[in-house]
Amino acid sequence: MKAIVLTRFGGTDAFELRDVSVPEVEPRQVRVRVHATALNPLDYQIRRGDYADHVPLPAIIGHDISGVIEEVGSHVTEFRVGDAVYYTPRIFGGPGSYAEQHVADVDLVARKPENLSHLEAASLTLVGGTVWESLVTRAQLTVGETILIHGGTGGVGAIAIQVAEAIGARVITTAKAGDHEFVRSLGADAVIDHTSADYVDAVAELTRGKGVDVVFDTIGGDALTRSPLTLADSGRVVSIVDLAQPQNLIEAWGRNAAYHFVFTRQNRGKLDGLTALVERGRVKPVIGATLPLARMGEAHELLENRRSYALRGKVAIDVAGETVALPPRIL
Repeated sequence: MKAIVLTRFGGTDAFELRDVSVPEVEPRQVRVRVHATALNPLDYQIRRGDYADHVPLPAIIGHDISGVIEEVGSHVTEFRVGDAVYYTPRIFGGPGSYAEQHVADVDLVARKPENLSHLEAASLTLVGGTVWESLVTRAQLTVGETILIHGGTGGVGAIAIQVAEAIGARVITTAKAGDHEFVRSLGADAVIDHTSADYVDAVAELTRGKGVDVVFDTIGGDALTRSPLTLADSGRVVSIVDLAQPQNLIEAWGRNAAYHFVFTRQNRGKLDGLTALVERGRVKPVIGATLPLARMGEAHELLENRRSYALRGKVAIDVAGETVALPPRIL
């Protein structure tokens, strides 16, 4: 099979398109013909060497798959050959999704939503599982609560807005002025222009001083350290961003705040919950760019430097085809 192989840690030229062997299928595994994958910040962090101790080289990385099962292991009863599925490969647990075929433990695999294309489904697996764990499992967001979502136009933020709205929460998000209409179309009730307003003051005004029940941090830095200032009493902060340096979270003490740091673990249950929302029309993928597998380096450059482009949502990879759709560069 063809695969994009990371040969060294470094820049976007560190990938090579190679012919590699297909792994054998064990009793509780399935072999999937990959139709599409997608990119996440974790991908370029791995490429540049942030997790070098966890990724032996050469490596096939990637964390989103939508495709069709071509072989099932001898002890698999949940799926049959020909089933359309989507899932996230085990992170740091073997070959990833930048390949024409993939072998996965069956417990990771879920049936693809019937109303999505493979490109759309692949754009949902890691971000969808992350949002589900963050908002449903950890924050336990409920109807009538208010949530602040940092970075509403990103791959995670765009799905988080939709899931929070489907739960019945009031959604406040941050986005630059030109993206306000877009995030409102996803379900945001109020939008803060983080380029011209202090989000702490803006939240206080929007909530009449009460604060929000949940903050979802997809950015880190200031978004993490100052988020307690936006919380109501007994509020919750969920962050999916690595802590590069010690953080002063003293402001959380006076709010009786709970902090959750999420490096999501994937399983079928999260994706099944997400599928139910997708098939009811409550969550729709947001794809901002699409490239074929052979142009992986270009896709990495686009995501890693997304602020240089009018990119909303995910960068998807058409593994089975040659689709090209690129956002304009911001001048």
